[in-house]
Amino acid sequence: MGFGNLESTDGLQLLNSFLADKSYIEGFHPSQGDIVVYETLRKTPPKELENAFRWYKHISSFDNNERQKFKGERKTIEHYGRVHGQDSLEKHSFKSLSIDPHANSREQTSTTSSTVTKAKSGDDDDIDLFGSDDEENEEEKKIREERLKAYADKKSKKPGPIAKSTIVLDVKPWEDTTDLVEMERLVRSITLDGLVWGASRLVPLAFTIKKLQINCVVEDDKVGTDILEERIMEFEEYVQSVDVAAFQKI
Repeated sequence: MGFGNLESTDGLQLLNSFLADKSYIEGFHPSQGDIVVYETLRKTPPKELENAFRWYKHISSFDNNERQKFKGERKTIEHYGRVHGQDSLEKHSFKSLSIDPHANSREQTSTTSSTVTKAKSGDDDDIDLFGSDDEENEEEKKIREERLKAYADKKSKKPGPIAKSTIVLDVKPWEDTTDLVEMERLVRSITLDGLVWGASRLVPLAFTIKKLQINCVVEDDKVGTDILEERIMEFEEYVQSVDVAAFQKI
């Protein structure tokens, strides 16, 4: 089983969760796996599913010829998006809290053996086959639940690392007479919370025309490629188009 029906809400949510800590379906670069899921999806996920939306916009930035050159083995959609169960997490929780999940079974065995010994010795009047054993098990169960709850509360309050990504943008001018120095100045004038501009260079595009290739680092929860593209395209007198040349999670 993988993502299931990607045209359903459940399938989209599975895809969104899968991409929460990944840039691509497989590995650290675009692959045939991205193409299979992209073609199955058929339409842009809603913006509320920000991980799936970001990934879809990124893959859409490549044209058909570029996507056909993605590396990797092309498999059926069922091979992608496999998830693992919660067994390892549950075992980890018991280990972290020093709780023995088999303690009750061993305690029952010990108590039963003691009861049988007393019965054989003839002390029938002093035997309580159910009362004290049940009370002890209920108390242990209550303590275990309280410790598990405390552990879960502590873990949920612990702040996680800030997710960041490195993005390389190709900004194309209208013509060879476009002032590229001014175009770069305008691009760098864009200030957003969670955005830091990096190095840039001019790359030959066609004939005497060059494009601006500029790097930036963004906080994933605050800045997406769609926001950057919209803001840069506002300089319509200088900018013809904006493409995502590379996208990598840090």
